[in-house]
Amino acid sequence: MNKQWLLARTPPEGLPTDDDFTWVETPIPEPGPNQILTRTIYLSLDPYQWGRRRSGVEEPGEVCHGRTASQVVKSNMAEYQDGDFVFNTNGWQEYGLSGEGMSVFGYMFPRKINPAEAPISTAVGVMGMLGLTAYSGMYLQCEPKAGETVVVSAASGGVGQIAGQIAKILGCRVVGIAGIQEKCDFVTGVLGFDACVSHHSETLPEDLRAACPSGIDAYFENVGGKVFDAVLPLLNRQSRISLCGLIAHYSSAVMDQARDHWAALGQPTFERQNVQVHNLVVREFVPDYQARFLDEMGAWIREGKIKYKEDLWPGLEQAPKAFQAMMEGGNFGKTLVGVGDDPTLDDALKARRAGTDVLGALA
Repeated sequence: MNKQWLLARTPPEGLPTDDDFTWVETPIPEPGPNQILTRTIYLSLDPYQWGRRRSGVEEPGEVCHGRTASQVVKSNMAEYQDGDFVFNTNGWQEYGLSGEGMSVFGYMFPRKINPAEAPISTAVGVMGMLGLTAYSGMYLQCEPKAGETVVVSAASGGVGQIAGQIAKILGCRVVGIAGIQEKCDFVTGVLGFDACVSHHSETLPEDLRAACPSGIDAYFENVGGKVFDAVLPLLNRQSRISLCGLIAHYSSAVMDQARDHWAALGQPTFERQNVQVHNLVVREFVPDYQARFLDEMGAWIREGKIKYKEDLWPGLEQAPKAFQAMMEGGNFGKTLVGVGDDPTLDDALKARRAGTDVLGALA
């Protein structure tokens, strides 16, 4: 049988609750012509999934959407062999079909993963759409130059930690905005940001101004709300913004109007300071930049210039709990669910990942 989480309802205003998800078991599907059956190993949880559910893109009764790292169980496609590892979109379930007729976001066929190049979990993290999001927004849209000041919100999260490190590679002064002190210490002590301020601080605007004495030249926006309020007065002339997400607004009744509200709030400053604002839609960068991204990111990781942290929850049963924690800011790093056994892990890493609810890994 195939264990699955279905969307129980179109969620109302607010953050995720147990009532939004339904656990079912159905027969494992058979692959049709030009399809493959894959076993989910890692499931990626991301804030954009909540926007899909609340806006009606996902409908009640559907398997909850999510990108995955999986292994081929049965192949009816010549390009894929049983046992191959692939990046695909099985969603919140143990087994799924990919290939003909299974298009998600316009992509029908999965991408092979070589476990000799990097841990396969990175295919839904630093070497996957998460990493490409950071690369597209920071490197390609913000175009930071050596000596500039770059600010990254949600700096300890999956995308933020990579975006900030890219700016450091390019020679910038990088300031993160994160939550608890442990996260701020990680951002500076492990990731190498020059400073990090807490959005929990009652003096956030003053803290950020002190950390950015020359103003802000590029801003990677993941949050909105009071964080954006603190950033806005510090934007320099001809600064650049990559608008990746607005997680502070995802629980509101007017979530679909959040970007318009954000833009209207910033417009006077944008016009006065000639700020360039780029909406970040990462799939638009896949055709032209994915191969280049994989080459550059792989090299940065091998050279020790990029580090990453995973927040790994073992067991598909924990997906709603992990998703709720992430949406409430309780994650620390890239949120993943370990759905099935990963045969590529060595015994030492398996032992590190055994017997605990929440796990983290640095590479």
